[in-house]
Amino acid sequence: QALSEIVGMGGGGGDLQEMRARPLAERRVDMHGFCNASDFQRSPYLSARGNIANIFRGSTEEGYKAYHADKYDEDKNPNGIINFGTSENKLCFDLMSKRLTQTDMNLMEPPLLQYPDWKGHMFLREEVARFLTYYCKAPAPLKAENVIVLNGCGSLFSALATVLCDPGEAVLIATPFYGGITQSVFLYGNVKLVYAYLDSKITGTSTRPFQLTVEKLEKALQDARAEGVTVRALILLNPQNPLGDIYSLSELRDYLEFAKRHELHVIVDEIYMLSVFDESATFHSVLGMDRLPDPQRTHVMWGISKDFAVSGIRFGTLYTENQDVANAVASLCYFHGVCGPVQHKVAQLLRDRGESVAPYWINQVYLRANHARLKAAHTYVTDELKTLGVPFLNRNAGFFVWIDFRKYLRTGTFEEEMLLWRRFLDNKVLLSCGKAFECSEPGWFRIIFADKTHRLQLGMQRIRKVLEEREQEILAEEKEQPCQSDQDGKADSTDEVIFVSRHQEPTCAGSSNLGDLIGLLQQQMRSSDWLQKNTAEQFA
Repeated sequence: QALSEIVGMGGGGGDLQEMRARPLAERRVDMHGFCNASDFQRSPYLSARGNIANIFRGSTEEGYKAYHADKYDEDKNPNGIINFGTSENKLCFDLMSKRLTQTDMNLMEPPLLQYPDWKGHMFLREEVARFLTYYCKAPAPLKAENVIVLNGCGSLFSALATVLCDPGEAVLIATPFYGGITQSVFLYGNVKLVYAYLDSKITGTSTRPFQLTVEKLEKALQDARAEGVTVRALILLNPQNPLGDIYSLSELRDYLEFAKRHELHVIVDEIYMLSVFDESATFHSVLGMDRLPDPQRTHVMWGISKDFAVSGIRFGTLYTENQDVANAVASLCYFHGVCGPVQHKVAQLLRDRGESVAPYWINQVYLRANHARLKAAHTYVTDELKTLGVPFLNRNAGFFVWIDFRKYLRTGTFEEEMLLWRRFLDNKVLLSCGKAFECSEPGWFRIIFADKTHRLQLGMQRIRKVLEEREQEILAEEKEQPCQSDQDGKADSTDEVIFVSRHQEPTCAGSSNLGDLIGLLQQQMRSSDWLQKNTAEQFA
């Protein structure tokens, strides 16, 4: 049935109104438009479930395959694809390769070559508990018995969805979000996602673009229940991918209280918690809260892929006080285990305390250098965007910038967004389009900036070329159709709120200083295309 529904639905185009008008059941089977149903041919060698897995693809996988077939190399392939689409930190290979090849890492004892406890070797779980206690600022020491180790957070999402939900049930998540979660919860567990749509307009209780509020969660949950959909859990990404938002303590408490009222589990993904690269921004872990509203339904995950720039080492960890959940997930660890030698290396990495109580190498060497490099790369990319007059969300966490390319779409549809994405790819730069994150507004893109300077420079040159060409095409089209009004999909009155300064804790209205206001006005002027469209020549 699911297969026939997918094939019958076709592509994932249209706009927000069209998307929201579709029944939730259809939206959830659509799998983010990843299924290329028009090219689908059912394989006689696969089950219905196998066929679904086979066609579960889209721009993310297509771009990833193209990149690996034509990777940029400064010497061997200078005309290859530069990857600004995959969220990886490529700034710290020197630090990590040196640390991971030191003598303390090279241990090979019998226990490491034998079957472990499927939750992970106890020596590693103890180090993870101590590490999270320190960096999450837990009010009391976290317990190793509550730690489970798997080969990455994708496996954790899959395992948690399988043990918390029955097939056909759903998990609530705010859009836009990291699209890989869809595959993680669906392919094994047949668990769907219910969306709380966020948008760029500041309305109601929102104070910033794409702000998650309890009201939006309540509406999405009630809409799902009205259609007979059983929602079992809420997923929170903090820091948020792709927005880069960091939730305040009050926001986190509101979300957790909402979940408790509705008896929802909360899966909190904190994979970027140590990738907050500006001192003005403060990350708050759920594990650092004095009191959890519902500790038995709160489950926190973290891994080393992002914060330690080693996405090729598959390691993720779950912390939950619920032993029923822990044991159920552990039964799936048989399929998702981490090999013994890697467990040893990760334990050594996390316990690197040097001569002080706190982790010495991590704090004094690695994080200090990593944050400085991330900040410099972020500054370079955002300065380029300002020069181009392209609006974006200005955040200080993660490896990405959420960019508003709506003014380069003539009609403002997801089909046009995909054409722009392919145009970037044709010009040898891979980005991620908003549809891959189930964004409700066509025209938003995510760019990864955690890369070396020469690749950032060349990649931004290629982006600039595409945008300048597209701008000229739109101007030519407007001359041919001078009476055509602006489309909803183009950059509109929300421009003034997109160059948003770093998110800070709420303060009183009188605390804004003149420098902040002047900076905001300058950003608004740079983001506006009014001067470009209304030249003296055009008035004449």
